[in-house]
Amino acid sequence: MQDRMSVEEARAREADAPAAEGIRVTDRRRVSLDESDEGAQQAQEPADAPSLKPKYVEELEARTRAAEGLAKDVQARFEQVRGELKRETDEIRQRLTRTADERATREKAAFVGVLLPVMENLQRAMEAAESGGSLEALLDGLRGTISGFENVLASGGIETVKAIGEQFDPEMHEAVDTVEVEAERDGLVTAEYGRGYRMNGQLLRPARVQVGRARAGAQAAGSDD
Repeated sequence: MQDRMSVEEARAREADAPAAEGIRVTDRRRVSLDESDEGAQQAQEPADAPSLKPKYVEELEARTRAAEGLAKDVQARFEQVRGELKRETDEIRQRLTRTADERATREKAAFVGVLLPVMENLQRAMEAAESGGSLEALLDGLRGTISGFENVLASGGIETVKAIGEQFDPEMHEAVDTVEVEAERDGLVTAEYGRGYRMNGQLLRPARVQVGRARAGAQAAGSDD
């Protein structure tokens, strides 16, 4: 009976209570839970750890990185300059080679040009001999040809090596044989078998010569005098 009375009293109190419309109710439990979750999330996010390196170490590292960047820039510039220098060197080499080839071609053409009159003289001498010309005319033609050829050699800086009557010089003369001579002619060139030539002081070909040799007794007598 009392339990039934308690239930009815409770219902009566609910009926007599004022309406709850328009009143905002805040769930404190939910607010506490949200704040707890936000704190946990902030705790999980790692904070920026402070640098443990000394300041001078950081400065050195920064300088090192700057130096490495500068070194890369210098290396790139060096490679560029080296490439340009190589290209210019190749162009200069090709230009010099081309100039040297052109000069050599001109010099050859000039040398052949001065040889043409010599060949023409030889042809005229041959024609004179074939047409029954005199021996003297033939010899004159040959002499003129030889003289013209020597002039051509002289214009090219080529000169003959002196031989007959000169003291034998192993650097300029090639002894082919010897002949017995008087003591005062010992060591002198007595005959020439082939002319020697040199150009601008450089030996092209030694003269092939015969050298005089005095007898041993004559040499001794000459040294006593």
